[in-house]
Amino acid sequence: MGELERKIKAHGKSLGFDIVGITSAEPFLRDERAAVERIRQGLMDGLPWYTEERVHRATHPEVLLEGAASVISLAISYLSGGPPASLAGVRGKIARYARGDDYHQVLKAKLREFSARLPEIAGHDVSTRVFVDDGPMNDRAAAERAGVGWFGKNTNILTPTHGSWVLLGQIVTDLELEPDAPLAKTCGDCVRCIDACPTGAIVAPFVIDNTRCISFLTIELRGSIPRELRPLVGDWIFGCDICQDVCPVNRKALPTSEPAFEQRHDFAAPELIPLLDLDDEGFRERFRGSAVKRAKRVGLQRNVCVALGNIGDRSSIPALAKALLAHEPLVRSHAAWALGRLGGPESEAALRTANAQEADADVLQEIELALADCLEAVRSG
Repeated sequence: MGELERKIKAHGKSLGFDIVGITSAEPFLRDERAAVERIRQGLMDGLPWYTEERVHRATHPEVLLEGAASVISLAISYLSGGPPASLAGVRGKIARYARGDDYHQVLKAKLREFSARLPEIAGHDVSTRVFVDDGPMNDRAAAERAGVGWFGKNTNILTPTHGSWVLLGQIVTDLELEPDAPLAKTCGDCVRCIDACPTGAIVAPFVIDNTRCISFLTIELRGSIPRELRPLVGDWIFGCDICQDVCPVNRKALPTSEPAFEQRHDFAAPELIPLLDLDDEGFRERFRGSAVKRAKRVGLQRNVCVALGNIGDRSSIPALAKALLAHEPLVRSHAAWALGRLGGPESEAALRTANAQEADADVLQEIELALADCLEAVRSG
């Protein structure tokens, strides 16, 4: 490693990044082929922006920056503490990365600060372009080739020091830098993440069926969560950490030192029923500066209904009954499903009341199916 590379890595560490690696700007052809195959297999359905054209741009740094010569890959841990052992109320789960400030804003600010000082470090003008995961850059491909980590079978990048609890940023630059070697590590025979995924979204090592992933279902999906998958979502209302929680590499992962990623409010285990009462203004205020905003209010409340149905706490029936009458059709339909899961006379009465005044065909169908669930529970009970 040369003096310039050492200074660049030290600069990254001074800004709070835990790992800094360097690779060339050569195209990531293997990753392009794999991504295109996933699209053609239908595994990326539901993400209309994820096109073959975007994949090509994401794997060809020279398309993203004229004169691109190197990619600086940076990782920062977001592993913060969990919720207290005992909390009152009916509570759900939010993925760890979304428990603090919105990482897109945090990382972009750090990457811009990093880039601003590169000309001083290099001693001449430098062209750069920064990327987080909302931009057209294959961050995991770059991180692997730069020696930041290796691909886990759940497709996350696993690092030796911080496990997979890392967020990635990339800087494409025209600086000619000495590249790092990829890590000579793999997951070996371990398949714990595959076995633990409740929806079977990891259909093969390194292959995710996006349409079954709880993170997609609770964040990106704008419509109804498929009925057969709802019981498998559990109590997750934004994202999912199951495949990371079971990963042996994460057992000794070092925690984050970034204050912005410490959990806000009760985000590690939010109380669910109050979330059903949020209007648009209340939602914006509750999740201001948080990645949870990506789910939108209606999407989050849909997820809350599913979680309440899965948790099975009957104290949530009045809140679900209210949601069944007062919310948007998407929330009403999932509230009906949850009431059917909970069953009992109170749920059945709420469903029949709603059935008498509901005009939306999709919600009416959900109510009918939920009433059938209630009756089946009585017969089998």
